[in-house]
Amino acid sequence: MIVDKMKKRETSAKKTTSKVDIQVSKWLKCDKCKEILYKENVKNNLSICPNCGNYFRMSAKKRIELITDESTFLEFDLNIDNTNPLEMEDYVKKIAILREKTKVSEAVICGTGKINGLDSVICVMESKFLMGSMGSVVGEKITYSIEKAIELELPLIIVCVSGGARMQEGVISLMQMAKTTAALTKLHEKGLLYISLLTDPTYGGVTASFASLGDVILAEPGAMIGFAGPRVIEQTIGQSLPDGFQTSEFLLEQGFIDKIVERSNLKETLYKIIKFNKNSNEYKEKIIDSGKKRELNKVIESNKKTESVKKVELNNKIENKENITINNQNELTAWERVEIARSPKRKTALEYINTIFDEFIELHGDRSFKDDKAIVCGLAKIGNRNFTVIGEQKGRNVKENIERNFGMPNPESYRKAIRFMNQAEKFNRPVITFIDTKGAYPGLGAEERGQGEAIARSMFEMAKLKVPIIAIVIGEGSSGGALAIGVGNKVLMLENSIYSILSPEGYASILWKDSSRAKEAAEKMKLTAYDLLELEVIDKIITESSNIEDGFSKTCDQIRNEITQIIDEMSNLNKQEIVEQRYNKFRNIGKYQEINKR
Repeated sequence: MIVDKMKKRETSAKKTTSKVDIQVSKWLKCDKCKEILYKENVKNNLSICPNCGNYFRMSAKKRIELITDESTFLEFDLNIDNTNPLEMEDYVKKIAILREKTKVSEAVICGTGKINGLDSVICVMESKFLMGSMGSVVGEKITYSIEKAIELELPLIIVCVSGGARMQEGVISLMQMAKTTAALTKLHEKGLLYISLLTDPTYGGVTASFASLGDVILAEPGAMIGFAGPRVIEQTIGQSLPDGFQTSEFLLEQGFIDKIVERSNLKETLYKIIKFNKNSNEYKEKIIDSGKKRELNKVIESNKKTESVKKVELNNKIENKENITINNQNELTAWERVEIARSPKRKTALEYINTIFDEFIELHGDRSFKDDKAIVCGLAKIGNRNFTVIGEQKGRNVKENIERNFGMPNPESYRKAIRFMNQAEKFNRPVITFIDTKGAYPGLGAEERGQGEAIARSMFEMAKLKVPIIAIVIGEGSSGGALAIGVGNKVLMLENSIYSILSPEGYASILWKDSSRAKEAAEKMKLTAYDLLELEVIDKIITESSNIEDGFSKTCDQIRNEITQIIDEMSNLNKQEIVEQRYNKFRNIGKYQEINKR
């Protein structure tokens, strides 16, 4: 009896010890095969499950060790820090905690390094830092790295892992998509190589900007990649997604990436791609001098206006709003403006186009897949001036909304827009865009046809277009689906339109897990025209009457006059100056602060 009791105790102790051992930090569980693995074994196997081959996420520092020669990586010393543009509670505290936990300052590490002896500029994102989300500092670091690659005439490699834009920075985060995309146009013009490596997961604003713009796009096996997440797509279409949807293998089959590369072959593959492009681009073997890194104050002096000048200009903008408030519209809450922007009675892009312009001929098709009617494109005239016009188009009734996909563009809409933008440059026509969308359509077919790439490519083409672009927000301007046709030399907003990182409902759902707090989110998001003028995201507000019908013609007259005035002012600029003006507009958007070194 005593022996039996002792054996039972020993057995019980062994079971208890086994449970405790599994919980300690030396062990982890593979999500794919469900095996309990010794962490050190996984680490020594390039963070790959030795049992089933499943890829675990790799830290940015480990990734740099994997792809660069030993002790050759030199991190750029950008002395910048986050601000809190939306004044979100606990955001600054959360950043501090993550820095202590991850031992990195932000969600990306950027610098120069050698890959089998060849120099490159390298950016590696960190999933453990707010899921690699892109805020102002991430946008600035990546943009700086792109500019450094141009300066040093080196290839650029960006390792992407991200959930997308950073909710805590709102529309300022959204604008980093355009900022990084615009910088890549300059790299493209210099004929320099850009390799994008997509790892698990890569979603949202990162997919819809720099991640999809590589000359060569690589991906790791099994990586989840897309614009909208699987849950959002399933909720939108009311269907279960097929196995393997949005994996790197799926994207390879759809033709959106060039190659899937095993981690063990990654460094060699990068080396070969750089080497194959080395002679044609005449890259020079260079020794990077860390002592010649550009200081942040020089960046600010050359690329940003001083704060005092900004304040003077902003005060002038506010003082010269020309009776912008009609019938106490300044007393409207942010949520009330959201409701007005969404009103089914609100005028559509075609109604504005047909009223503003003397003539309009709509043209169709992306010359690749189909004519998606969520975006309209065509030729227009004001007097003797010719324009290319692009607008996101909602319907007036249920039938029209179904035909127009409720104003939510598919990839073929953006590719149609790109076709007409390039045609505008060929024939020297200014481009006018009308923004009014809930967002790009998050559907199965849209992802199969490359929604993220289409949005990124649209911004890319707009950033380098050598004719003036005026973007006008006339209703809802939500997420990358709006920004895709919003990269203008001048951005105007109707007084009761909105422009935001996503809908207030989506914002509340992501940030607070409670979509019912949409009204509260609207007040926090700084999405009104007045907010965005103050943030210097837009250039002017177009006034509106409280009576939609009676005030419509007056609003159209204002828009027509603004278009004419802006084009007159820009007529003295040459093509390169037009591109530079647009680049500098988005280059200067971002909220961060200089750190005082001791």
